[in-house]
Amino acid sequence: MQVLISLSFSLVGGLLMSRLAKKLNLPAVTAYLVAGLLLGPYCIGALNILDIGFNTPEEVTNLDIISQVALGFIAFTIGNEFRLEQLRHMGGQAITVGIVQAVFTTLLVDAALIATHFINPDLISVSSAITLGSIAAATAPAATLMVVRQYKADGPLTRLLLLVVAIDDAVGLVLFSASFGVATALESGRVSLLTVLVEPLVEIVLSLVLGGVAGWVLYRVERFFHSRSKRLSISIGFVLLTVGLSMAEFEVGGVHCGFSLLLVCMMTGTVFCNICDFSEELMGRVDSWTAPLFVLFFVLSGAELNLRVLANPLVLLIGVIYIASRSLGKYLGAYGSCRATGCNESITKYLGITLLPQAGVALGMALTAQQLSDGEVVRNVVLFSVLVYELVGPALTKRALIAAGEIREEGRTSARTKNKPRKPVHLGE
Repeated sequence: MQVLISLSFSLVGGLLMSRLAKKLNLPAVTAYLVAGLLLGPYCIGALNILDIGFNTPEEVTNLDIISQVALGFIAFTIGNEFRLEQLRHMGGQAITVGIVQAVFTTLLVDAALIATHFINPDLISVSSAITLGSIAAATAPAATLMVVRQYKADGPLTRLLLLVVAIDDAVGLVLFSASFGVATALESGRVSLLTVLVEPLVEIVLSLVLGGVAGWVLYRVERFFHSRSKRLSISIGFVLLTVGLSMAEFEVGGVHCGFSLLLVCMMTGTVFCNICDFSEELMGRVDSWTAPLFVLFFVLSGAELNLRVLANPLVLLIGVIYIASRSLGKYLGAYGSCRATGCNESITKYLGITLLPQAGVALGMALTAQQLSDGEVVRNVVLFSVLVYELVGPALTKRALIAAGEIREEGRTSARTKNKPRKPVHLGE
């Protein structure tokens, strides 16, 4: 009963908060996160009044399956952006920009935090510094997608943005695995090529293969049905299946094998949308069905944010350095790679700003990084940065898309608008 009441308050509270956010000209995703903070165990939830909110962090953690499922649908939706027709026009640029800005951001954050270590070794270790650098590469596809959806943003910048945030996660996975392997080696005195290079590449390959097979099977199963509701149900069932399968782990010949939830579901969506002639209409129906799920995802994400980290001056200092260097790395990396690949002026100026949000993927990496000797510093710094980025990032993304002319003037919109196929755009226009 308590869980249902908490979920009810989360959903209704998040939506009510979004009305206030609209008056303040803020994206709805920011409102959902604030609602989560208020209902979380460090605010209203701590008062333990009539089961309103979440009384303990464990109550939020126990609902992690909702967040996992939501991330699966988010990745499935982003996979819909990887249409071959569109990739022919902008695929090369998206891959180049995605890799360059992620690597540049990692190197810049590494340099800033390692320099901090040499100035005061007590603040942060070298192993934690290089681990935080790799975490900096990750972005928040969920927050970005929500802003794009809410304001119906469309144009060259929006299309490239959705591709880049998807590529970011693959690049970030490799960078984190390699950096964390090196960090572990620095502390143990032993470098393992297996953990640094082989296992992350195996994870990416397995994820792409599983997602590709799932996308093909989904299309074959969908062909047996003609009812829209049944096709929607099949799609939902397959996303749940891929989320479940992506949690599997096993070993082959001493190599630890696992899957990336985001990559699996993203590949499922990519394969499905490129071989299915009715995918556009079906994706529109999936988007409508998942709206409440996404609200819960962000409210729960807000409830997970630990406000106690703000009381630690060490975390605040390292966090400020991390946020400043990461923000600079994202902007300069995107700016330079966009210019080098011939993107138009608006993309070059504003893409870096839209890549600032950071959330779930980074938190997952930080959880792994707790194995380091001062891994708690890494986790708390990431918690602090996520708190800042998730509250500020969506608003900055909105501003950048407005400045690029890809968000129309706000007004009342109908939920019954059809999801029409979009024509390819050219990034150099």
